[in-house]
Amino acid sequence: MSDLSQEEWESQLEGDTNAFILDVRTPDEIEEGYIPGATNIDIYLGQEFLNEIEKLDKSKNYYVYCRSGNRSGQACAIMNSVGIENAYNLEGGFMNWEGEVAE
Repeated sequence: MSDLSQEEWESQLEGDTNAFILDVRTPDEIEEGYIPGATNIDIYLGQEFLNEIEKLDKSKNYYVYCRSGNRSGQACAIMNSVGIENAYNLEGGFMNWEGEVAE
């Protein structure tokens, strides 16, 4: 797992043709907006979150974020434990995101 700053996350994502953006926030948080192209799997779903993570393509590069960076860090660790090697945590999360936002 790698913690990337906002700038690192965005610049690495831009040049990545094998990228998958994962939002691990709750549905209520997503109503505040989300990073375009993101897929949501709520980390608070527990076992269901793990089931969904295990279905993901392990060859992709995952750019993971939550509100502040804590839950996405946990999500990256879980992803690593099921064999997903490339999981990048957005430091500071969505609250510090300065890139494009979809609503």
